[in-house]
Amino acid sequence: MKVSKRINKIRMRIMHQLTKNIGNSHKETMLSPGEKPTINRVLISRPNHRLGNQLLLTPLVQEVINTFPNCKIDLFVKGGVANLVFQNYEHVDTIIQLPRKPFNELIKYIKCWFKLKKYRYDLVINGDKNSSSGRLSTQIVKAPYKVFGETDEELEKMFDDYDHIAKYPVYHLRKYLNLLGYSESKKPIPTINIKLSDDEISKGKATLKEVVKNDKPTICIYTNATGDKIYDEDWWAIFYNRLKSDFPNYNIMELLPIENISKINFKAPNHYSEDVREMCGLLANTAIFIAPDNGVMHLASAAQIPVVGFFKVTKLEKYQPYGNKSIAFNTNETNLNDWLKGISNILG
Repeated sequence: MKVSKRINKIRMRIMHQLTKNIGNSHKETMLSPGEKPTINRVLISRPNHRLGNQLLLTPLVQEVINTFPNCKIDLFVKGGVANLVFQNYEHVDTIIQLPRKPFNELIKYIKCWFKLKKYRYDLVINGDKNSSSGRLSTQIVKAPYKVFGETDEELEKMFDDYDHIAKYPVYHLRKYLNLLGYSESKKPIPTINIKLSDDEISKGKATLKEVVKNDKPTICIYTNATGDKIYDEDWWAIFYNRLKSDFPNYNIMELLPIENISKINFKAPNHYSEDVREMCGLLANTAIFIAPDNGVMHLASAAQIPVVGFFKVTKLEKYQPYGNKSIAFNTNETNLNDWLKGISNILG
């Protein structure tokens, strides 16, 4: 193991020990009966650099906007991907970015933490109950109302989708606001959404046409993943051949990763882009997206299209795509015919 990774693991253990008892979202408030606070400025903390985790934050951001349409939202994150994800979110004001590698930019890292003390907020929300940095940042910020996001057994019993990482922060927020005098929301949890512009979708349509060379609807696959989430070439060969035979009226194209890897040996028309929003614009014009659990799977969800997610090691209940007819399969418990039937049901 690299020295930097070893140090980072030690740092995470220390942070967990220091922060495990921080915060209680549901402490008693000093509000009079019938009174509720005015919320104009909100901080949401999610200091993680991965694309998927920033996309999974978008439902919480949308919930805040829907509840407080005149508010301004600041984000406390890590790395620069949040700038792309929230580019078209008008309510998002300041994005405070921790460097991706703190030990390489220690001064900047420290300055970001001090920047949290610069502003006063009406409400602070920790976007991940398991994040030590999220709990610590929520604790140190000046604000009268704070949602730390500790596990809530009552909510667990009420909602069968409580474990989903994009959903439980919304459930926590709703319960907390209800304690502050706001009406309890019964609306569906917002879907993951990168808020593509009409121009981005139009350009994506043109790019897709260049790739597939016709006007047939397109099934898009992404064959790469990390670690044990990867499915090998034999698995993909069987699946790809069945897609071709079962859906002859559809194009099948492959979206490639930065490593230029294809588990089907580049047999399908393919495309690669370093631009996250450009990639999402293309996906928005496809009929369905199919992939193992990874950040690009969440990017496809953010394009507001049906997504089929394959899971074998990570918790499906925590990361599965949802909304827009999306489905997920635990491939240890299902088979090829199950997957193809699910895809057929989506495509109609």
